[in-house]
Amino acid sequence: MTDIEIARAAKPLHIRDVAAKLQLSETDYIPYGHDKAKLPLHHIQEAPQGKLILVTAISPTPAGEGKTTVSIGLTQGLAKIGKKAVAVLREPSLGPVFGMKGGAAGGGYSQVIPMEDINLHFTGDFAAIEKANNLLSALIDNNIQARSGNLGIDPRSVTWKRVMDMNDRALRNIIVGIGGSANGMMRQTGFDITAASEVMAILCLASDREDLKRRLGNIFIGYTYDKRPVFAKDLQAEGAMATLLKDAILPNLVQTLEGVPAILHGGPFANIAQGTNSIIATKMGLSLADYSVTEAGFGADLGAEKFLNIKCPQANIAPDAVVIVATVRALKFHGGVAKDQLNNPDVQAVKDGMNNLYKHIENIQQFGLQPIVAINAFVKDTEEEIQAIIDACATVKVRAIRADIWAQGGEGGKALAQGVIELIESQSSRFQKLYDHDLPITQKIETIAKRIYGADSVQFGKDAELALRKIAQLNLEHLPVCMAKTQYSFSDDPKKVGRPTGFSIHVRDIEIAAGAGFVVAITGEMMRMPGLPAVPASNHIDIDKEGVISGLF
Repeated sequence: MTDIEIARAAKPLHIRDVAAKLQLSETDYIPYGHDKAKLPLHHIQEAPQGKLILVTAISPTPAGEGKTTVSIGLTQGLAKIGKKAVAVLREPSLGPVFGMKGGAAGGGYSQVIPMEDINLHFTGDFAAIEKANNLLSALIDNNIQARSGNLGIDPRSVTWKRVMDMNDRALRNIIVGIGGSANGMMRQTGFDITAASEVMAILCLASDREDLKRRLGNIFIGYTYDKRPVFAKDLQAEGAMATLLKDAILPNLVQTLEGVPAILHGGPFANIAQGTNSIIATKMGLSLADYSVTEAGFGADLGAEKFLNIKCPQANIAPDAVVIVATVRALKFHGGVAKDQLNNPDVQAVKDGMNNLYKHIENIQQFGLQPIVAINAFVKDTEEEIQAIIDACATVKVRAIRADIWAQGGEGGKALAQGVIELIESQSSRFQKLYDHDLPITQKIETIAKRIYGADSVQFGKDAELALRKIAQLNLEHLPVCMAKTQYSFSDDPKKVGRPTGFSIHVRDIEIAAGAGFVVAITGEMMRMPGLPAVPASNHIDIDKEGVISGLF
């Protein structure tokens, strides 16, 4: 069966029964129908005692390597062996759902449900983030136009863009204010996708409502004509923006196919944003369960690096275990096999692709953490290929465990769950940041590029050099760095698969996200508004006269 057919065949628990597994009564949550709920912030403990398990991956193929699926399967596996566990995940963006990658609710028998709702609008969090972002855009253009209360904003300096939760390359660069003075001042601007919005990043890094307002007020907008910096608080925007996010700041409670609780909240991409769910949701999971399983987007060079260098220090948390997801297909891809040949058995190609996995293992170890490898098994994988991964990992003293979680759900995740428990119990976390946040921005970028990516050097373009001067003028050099880089390679060239060497990272521009508390270094050809593929997934999505949806995957 397809993912949507499997999800539709499940018999979900009522949300009150899911909440009961976390010792929550019907007055402890805000129901959204029979199968979804919002969780109030007072459930977060000041010093939560749960264990945190981070799921990351090797450099993925275009279809992804199943981090969300493994996260859900692992959580179900933990429940199968008697542990009180919860999955804490991101919410899907409509961009990938209608684009190339598809939905983000897991797959096979390791999904979160209701799958259709989660992939399509869910509880409206993305819409609220979009509205809050675009309210600030409207206030900026209104102030530029206004005769009274005008701050003297120089339209040429405004860096803030509108957002929309859709892949639409035609909106990357636009002109607003066309049609005469009554329609505002004409200026060039554009759209980012909602998942890349600084408001999304702020929601995911805020600790509570007061912190949310403070961060929203600190959003950098641009400069006045006399070169004074302008922030959202100068427009008195933070109160209204936070009001629009009144419900969006509350994490969402749903369930897996096996009725295990799952908390979904926020959805920043890992290649152009920080790629992890909210601090609030993570701490909620750690407060309500003994084991919280979370994931960080794309490979460990992106999502995990940002989780460990940005989220952990801001939240004062650290993972107790790290799982690196690998697939036979991806290893063959990194071993030089063409995409249309990945289903053909090729043990040597698996071995040739292990250098990519080795580098991700080394990267996690640089943070003082010992990972475990989860082999996300596919039907076409052979026993010889899987054993080759297990044997290769053993040579670097890392345990690799087969996870049949797509086909078997929690039963197929029991071995991985037991392995993770043994890893946690055999060591205490010795987490350490990769760099000191007080280092210069250029040094932080170079540290990531050289130690995580394996680059020889970093080259800064003219726009990046100009941005560095602005960052220094604004006294923001202490902020950590969020790298915007292709997910398909350690380099900024997606064609350089495996473990490339002898390359430079090209930083084209650096965007200031003062409210979120980081700067975004944009490398290569990365865009913060993706485009649709030639044949988008939306071509196959439909709904019949009874309201039954098909084509979601």
